[in-house]
Amino acid sequence: MRVFEIKNVKIEWLGHASFRIYNDLILYFDPYILDTNPKKADLIFVSHDHFDHKDDENIKKLMREDTIIVGPECVTKDYKNSITLKPYDEREVKGVKIKAFPSYNPQKPFHPKEKEYLGFIVNFHNVKIYHPGDTELIEEMKELRKENIDVALLPIGGTYVMDVDQALKAIEYILPKYVIPMHFGKWRNIELKADVERFKKESKVEVIVLKPLGK
Repeated sequence: MRVFEIKNVKIEWLGHASFRIYNDLILYFDPYILDTNPKKADLIFVSHDHFDHKDDENIKKLMREDTIIVGPECVTKDYKNSITLKPYDEREVKGVKIKAFPSYNPQKPFHPKEKEYLGFIVNFHNVKIYHPGDTELIEEMKELRKENIDVALLPIGGTYVMDVDQALKAIEYILPKYVIPMHFGKWRNIELKADVERFKKESKVEVIVLKPLGK
């Protein structure tokens, strides 16, 4: 499946942590992977400033005059038309309700908590989508159960983010209606392996494995 549709909201996994979500507006998340002539963005969510999430060349390809970048200060400082958020900030932009959420590694050095990198909870046409950015399993995820998440986009590739075991535990914390795995496979110069079939089999909710660009 290339596109998952829920309540007329379409979700595409472009690869790595990159997603395009659209209805009347076009939303991108961490656009490290793009198609050749991508549709322009209304909103671009960037979780943090690492090259495989904040890809400046790709972001330029998506920009129109009224495109808005949403992210932490380490991202938005480089863009004039942007909105800076910290964890737990809430905002409504172009009719899209946004809540920023903590995103970090409790044990590893790659994404320290004090950097205030972000995950995003986006309410788009009454569909709640959670993109956690580069995070491991964190205790704060238990707070997400009350958010009634429709679709959680969960990293499973390990090393810098959750592995399969942590993502399975995250599902128990969050209890979304659907899960789409991401941040695994080979993308440009990054390769992260994950047992997707085991993830599907052991998940307590339905896992939708999307076919990304070029695969």
